[in-house]
This record gives sequence, structure tokens and C-alpha cells, in this order.
Amino acid sequence: MSMPIDPAAIQPLLEALSFSPDNLPLRKHVAGLLLQAGRLPEAEDLYRAGLRQAPDDAELQLGLAETYAGLGKASAAFVVVEELLSARPDHARAHLLHARLLLDSGQPAAAREAYHTALHHNPTLEDADLTARLRAATTAQPAHGGSPLAYPSAPPAGPGASSPDADSIEQTLFSGLERPKITFADVGGMESLKEEIRLKIIHPLQYPDLYKAYGKSTGGGLLLYGPPGCGKTYLARATAGEVQASFIHVGINDILDMWLGGSERNLHQLFEQARLQAPCVLFFDEVDALAANRHDLRQSAGRTVINQFLAELDGATRSNEGVLILAATNAPWHLDSAFRRPGRFDRILLVTPPDEAAREAVLRILLQGKPVGPSVNLRKLAAATPGFSGADLQAVVDVAVESCLRQSMKVGQPLPLEHATLAEAAGRIKPSTREWFATAKNYALYSNEGGVYDDILVYLGIKKPSV
Repeated sequence: MSMPIDPAAIQPLLEALSFSPDNLPLRKHVAGLLLQAGRLPEAEDLYRAGLRQAPDDAELQLGLAETYAGLGKASAAFVVVEELLSARPDHARAHLLHARLLLDSGQPAAAREAYHTALHHNPTLEDADLTARLRAATTAQPAHGGSPLAYPSAPPAGPGASSPDADSIEQTLFSGLERPKITFADVGGMESLKEEIRLKIIHPLQYPDLYKAYGKSTGGGLLLYGPPGCGKTYLARATAGEVQASFIHVGINDILDMWLGGSERNLHQLFEQARLQAPCVLFFDEVDALAANRHDLRQSAGRTVINQFLAELDGATRSNEGVLILAATNAPWHLDSAFRRPGRFDRILLVTPPDEAAREAVLRILLQGKPVGPSVNLRKLAAATPGFSGADLQAVVDVAVESCLRQSMKVGQPLPLEHATLAEAAGRIKPSTREWFATAKNYALYSNEGGVYDDILVYLGIKKPSV
């Protein structure tokens, strides 16, 4: 049992830390004392600030997970401890905390396994209380029959039902949560897009004092649109990697629920998860499926989801400080105009097919690990594929490989890919972006209030770029 902490002993250390905020060992020590003293919100702030300095520090990760567990934020604790164990599978104390979390969530079998793993790595961690609880626990399933970390399919209704708050979102763990390793350096081309994202999303995190001087908060929304297969999702993931932030990829299946009110509740919990993980990039893929124009919706259920979405973007109940909201769509003209209001998705960026240099880089990546003959000229191949998206180039390589495989089977040995084979495949594939631009051109010419889609006209050469 740990000795009680004298509050008077912590205060001088907090003052020392305020004078030396980059002193990571001191930050760890003070956070640990606050955790022991039960001053959990303060400990959380220090651990999170420390992880912004050293994102892979195991001691900070474990401390934050223990703090989340103490605050009752089980989902956030699970996320942190499982990320720690993926990088440090031999971390005994992390396995011990994982065992406690699993047992508390109604998974005694998994908890027992985690506890045994912890003792295998460090036998001195034996915990009599946890041992007794595991012995008493049964392997019965939760009352609703599903995973204890999955929200019940029928949410509670009626006057006695309480809506979830920041401390109750832990009932859901979103499978799309990750910590991307790629950065803008891994994205070919798209320099203007990267600069817009830096200005809107990255720089406010890197220079918070400068932005606060102008009344700008850290966070905000950015809508990426364009033909399919051009790298919108990849760019969003690279944005998270650029600022070493968590990344939550959201599909329509993560939100929509057959029960009345379930979709709105899922959406709220998703934003709460992002707020707990801040800085966090929250990425909505095919956002038009969730944010369609309310005038086109006949059922009130769809409208209430949109209203909930708008309220979460506004931070109506809790601040979105540090939550970077990106969304992608192939059909921005189907979005409700309310989403384009300042403070929501107020910046709309066109993601075009890769230019010639980017196509060459994409082809080089796609051909890595494959037998390539000396005749292959990627520059010529890139020049011969104008308008091709990344997905189209993948199709070119796939068709060429299939052709090469047929010839290899005839001779009984693997033949290298030659330029002629790739060029022939490129001739058989039609750019999938043409159909999209044909549709987009009509909207840009005849339904372009306020010049929202001027970038399409500039790309097509119909309009000159503004200076």
C-alpha cells in the first residue's frame, strides 16, 4: 500500500514544472504524485502534455491509462494500454492494468490470461485482490448478450434514461482508432492541399500561442472532395501522422443504427472519443451519406442525425479544442449547405488526380517487389496516363501482372514485367475520373453559388486561377 502524499509537497514541484515545462522527468514525477494523491484530472493534463513531447514514452502511456481507469474512462484506458502493449508486449504493468480493465468490463477469461502474462514477465506483481476477484468471477456473458465494450443495440428510452456524457462514452470502442506512421513526406504531390491543411489544422497545434493571439482555436473542419481513388483518405491519415495525433476513421456503419436515437448517440460518443484522444484527427469517409441535404430527406430520422452532426461540429455540449475534423466525399453538392457554414467545414478543397510526377512516384511504389525488366520507363508511362487516379494506376499494374503471369505459366518460369506490357495495360484502362469530372463540370457551371466549385473549372481549364 502506497504512502499518502502530502499536498504541500506537490505544490513546489508544480511551480518548478511551470518554470521548466520541457523537463520531462519532472513532469512524469509530478504526474505520478498527483495520480497517487487522487488528483486525477490534474494528472491527466500532465500525462497528456508529456505524451505530446514524447508520444512513445511507455511510462507516460501507462500513467495516462491508469489515470483514465481511475476516472472511469474505461474506453480511453483500453485504447492507451492496448497501444502500449502493441509496441511493448513484454510490459508487465501494462498487462496487469489490462487485466483489471478486462475484468471490470465483464471479460474474466481474457482478464485471467492478461494477469498470467503480467506475472510471467514480472512475478512480483502478484495482486491478492485481483486474484480473488478473478477466482470469484464467472464466464457468463453480459445481460444483453453482446460484447461488454459494444453499445447495446437498443439504447435505453423513456424518462428515466440518461444521455451519455464524457464519462460514459467508454461503452464503445471504435475500431477505426489508430496512430498513423505516414506523414506528408509520404504523399506525392498535392503541395497546395498540404499547405492549406497546415494553415488550417497543423499550425494551430504547433503554434497555439500565436493563433490564440488572433482568437483562433486549435481544431476545425476541412472537407476534401474529388473523384474516387485520388488519395483523400491517405491524405487525411498523413495529416494525423504529421502532428503525431490519433486518427479515427469513420464509416457510415459506425454511426447508423436501426433503433430510434441510436445513430445520434453513436455520433455523440464518437466525438467524445475524439475529444478524449485530443489531439485527434476525426475523419468521416463518404460524409455525404451522413450529411445529405435535409430538403432531400423525407424521413425525420435522417434529419435528426444531421442536426446532431451539426451540433457536435459546433461543440455545443463540449469543446472540440484539439479535434481536427476532416471529411471526404465524391459528391459535395449533395451535402446540406449548413455544413459549409464558418466554424464547420468552412474550407473545401479539391483533391485532383495525381499529376505526371506524382503518377511516376505512384507507379514506382506499385511496382516495388515485382520483377521489373530494364525496358520499363516510368516517366513515359506516367506521361501516357493523364487523368488516371491512384486506383486506375493500380488497375494498370494488376492487368499487366495478369498478362505477365499468363506468359510465365507457358514457359514455366517467372518473366519480368516489360514496358510494352505495362503500356498495353494502360491502353486498356480508361481513367475513372472522366465521368466524375463530367458531372462535376455541370455543377460547377450551373450550380456554383458563391464560387464553391471554382477549383473544378480551374482544373478543367475553363476558368483562370484567381491571383
